[in-house]
Amino acid sequence: MKIKPLGDNVLIEPEKEKEKTDGGILLPDTAERGRPEKGKVVAVGPGKMKGGKIVPLEVKKGDTVLFTKYGPTEIKMVDNKKEYLVAKQDDILAIIE
Repeated sequence: MKIKPLGDNVLIEPEKEKEKTDGGILLPDTAERGRPEKGKVVAVGPGKMKGGKIVPLEVKKGDTVLFTKYGPTEIKMVDNKKEYLVAKQDDILAIIE
C-alpha cells in the first residue's frame, strides 16, 4: 500500500529509538524512551494553496528533518507493520544536511 500526502502534509519515517544512552547505559524495552523528533521524509504533498496558486514545499523525499515532538499524527501500517508520522510543513523545524 502506498501513502500519498495531500496539501502541505509530509510523510515521515521516524528515527529508531535509542536502545542505549549517550553514557552507555542500556535501556530496557519497558523504559519510556519518548517520541522521536527526527526522521526521514518518505513522501510529500503537492504544496499549500495560497492566493489561488500551489506553493511547493521546502522539504523533499529523502530529507532528514527535525520536527515538533507532538505535532505530527502517528499512523501504523498493517501490511508492513511500520510506523509513520504525518506532519504539516509548519511542524518541521529544520532539514539536517
